[in-house]
Amino acid sequence: MTKTLTADAEATIEQIQELAEAGCRIVRVAVKDEQDAAALSIIKRSIAIPLVADIHFDYKLALTALEAGVDKLRINPGNIGNIERIKAVVSSAKEKKVPIRVGVNSGSLDKEVENKYGHTARALVESALKHVHILEKLRFNDIVISIKATDVPMTIEAYQILSKKVNCPLHVGITEAGIPKTGIIRSAVGIGALLSQGIGDTVRVSLTGDPVEEVRVAYEILKSLDLFSKGVTIISCPTCGRLEYDLLKVVNELEEKTRNIDAPLKIAVMGCVVNGPGEASEADLGLAGGKGQGLIFKKGQMIKKVREEEMISALIKEIELMTGDVKS
Repeated sequence: MTKTLTADAEATIEQIQELAEAGCRIVRVAVKDEQDAAALSIIKRSIAIPLVADIHFDYKLALTALEAGVDKLRINPGNIGNIERIKAVVSSAKEKKVPIRVGVNSGSLDKEVENKYGHTARALVESALKHVHILEKLRFNDIVISIKATDVPMTIEAYQILSKKVNCPLHVGITEAGIPKTGIIRSAVGIGALLSQGIGDTVRVSLTGDPVEEVRVAYEILKSLDLFSKGVTIISCPTCGRLEYDLLKVVNELEEKTRNIDAPLKIAVMGCVVNGPGEASEADLGLAGGKGQGLIFKKGQMIKKVREEEMISALIKEIELMTGDVKS
């Protein structure tokens, strides 16, 4: 999700392009007023990935968004007014073949449902289904559902319950996960647990900070579960008393220089020549460093010995030979 003011179309377009370059496949923007809604058509014409309009309460904004050509609405029909207003939005969405995502967070539970079930996973599910049933009664079935909580076990339980009740796509995430230091961990645990069970069709990592970091984290979660093979994966040892070179510097520089490579490639950077060669054997390329020198491996076979100051450049040269591309 973008973090610019949507009404500032230029800034929003720039951020979306940065997100797309990082690998974002679908982007959501907040539409809180008429100024935001008016910018949607400009934004839509200037980007190459699907655009989702996130709207609360005002059905007119939803209608404007649909006219602007958005690819999806994020709107809860129960909070945009009477049935006639809901019908107007549904009718336009149906005509334009635009799906609607129903999204309930732990902080926005339906009060009647919460009074019945308490602040629980079941309440999350029932709150979402209450909105879904409104759409289904209007014969609208192009629906996506999300039921995110800040509590990781509650989120996992809620999606497990929901996945057994519906057949529609599910958008998964841990809402308001926090700053990257802790939010990455909470997101990886929650989203990873769900994806490992086959639950989830789209993913959003919600961090306080740069949205590009959200995209990078999402892809690392997918790659760690073998659900995505595009791009470079760097594995590195935790280091110990045998370490005799600046491994962290090597890993950081490699990550920076290979960040935008599309080809699937696994690189192992190991701290010593004791266990390094064996641990790097399953990687496409590997480095096992020692005092003043390093061994470069390709598909588990040592191909050269280099001086410490040449380790990064030697690895980069091999990456170029394997992928044909290094974008720094």
